Amino acid sequence: MTQPLRPHDTSRRLLQRALKSIPLGSQTFSKSHLQFPPEIAPQFFERGKGAQVWDADGKQYTDFVNGLLSVMLGYGDRDVDSAISQQLSHGITFSMPHRLEMEVAEQLIAMIPCAQKVRFGKNGSDATAGAIRVARAYTGRDDVAVCGYHGWQDWYIGSTARSLGVPDATRALTHSFTFNDIFSLKRLFENPDLKLAAVILEPMNVAYPAPGFLKAVRELCDRHGTVLIFDETITGFRFAKGGAQELFNVTPDLATFGKGLANGMPLSAIVGQEDLMQVMDDIFFSFTMGGETLSLAAANAVLTKIQAGNVLPHIHAMGERMLSGLRAKHAALGQPDWLNICGHPSWSFSMLSDSESADAWQLKTFYIQEMVARGYFTLGSQNMSFAHKQADIDGFLNAFSQVLEHMADAIASGTIAQTLRCKPIEPVFKVRG
Repeated sequence: MTQPLRPHDTSRRLLQRALKSIPLGSQTFSKSHLQFPPEIAPQFFERGKGAQVWDADGKQYTDFVNGLLSVMLGYGDRDVDSAISQQLSHGITFSMPHRLEMEVAEQLIAMIPCAQKVRFGKNGSDATAGAIRVARAYTGRDDVAVCGYHGWQDWYIGSTARSLGVPDATRALTHSFTFNDIFSLKRLFENPDLKLAAVILEPMNVAYPAPGFLKAVRELCDRHGTVLIFDETITGFRFAKGGAQELFNVTPDLATFGKGLANGMPLSAIVGQEDLMQVMDDIFFSFTMGGETLSLAAANAVLTKIQAGNVLPHIHAMGERMLSGLRAKHAALGQPDWLNICGHPSWSFSMLSDSESADAWQLKTFYIQEMVARGYFTLGSQNMSFAHKQADIDGFLNAFSQVLEHMADAIASGTIAQTLRCKPIEPVFKVRG
């Protein structure tokens, strides 16, 4: 039995209004009506506190999306908000640099293994594009090997299904390889027509790196004089204080950070070895808002709080409770092959694939429909924050168990399509094979 729908009348009206002035009605694909259909989910949030959010119709949800992982401490964190408020009284953007730029850079250098110098952007895409430009300038080469998601800029997005508007000449310089398949990367290095300036990858996404994989990538880059870049936009400050490079003990030449750096304030960073970062004296990487102080004040507070020691142990403990609970529910159902529980405790996945009677996107739509109806906001991943409490995890697991049982019954009877209150959601693009 599906759960009764919550009314989203105000959200629907706001969406129709937004579509008249904003393409897609949203600034972000993953927050749009393509991913959260208006028939089954809210389209606008009004406020958040801790791990809770309230939509435009006043309905409350426990949030496991958390601003697409950017809200790592929780909404309205007291320390972060206090730092922002204090800086606001002194000014936001000045005509010269502010000392906060140095203070945050110094914190990053103290925390991240590869960091000797730092530059700031506003989005993860700023940082990854800047890192690629540094690598090309440093090596004098043009080609780039990619694995994972690295933002909206032409150099990367041209290698995906969302390549509309990207020149063919740009697309031809980006070459994909497969995570945990070192031979797929070796083939790129062995191609005489390619001269790789950089290898950029997420050090972990849905799967842990296989033993020796990241070290083998490091060795290939060293052998060929290629710059190794870790995109730690998500893994940074979640997996360890120094990011995935600390956790997996493999140090890249450059790394990019964003998402959890400023608890939802717009800030990203490129960090790396001094000789590489010094190239930034000559390339053009410059933003009017690059030194905006409210985001830097937020980052200063976030990093101070992480280094104090209790943030990551709590996030990892709650994430472990979530993962073990999800796996137990999966096992109790006989471990159906249309569901895979994977990922890191701080960023885990309930991945749905095609079943005998419904495809993955129908199943994901059903899952979101039923979890949202029970008061849990999710895209299919469990994005943990410092604000999540044991009760939030246990409530989610109880809802997950109910939804999983209903899904299994509907799959067995071939009635998933009949249970949907909307068209199935659409993939933005496929990142990995």
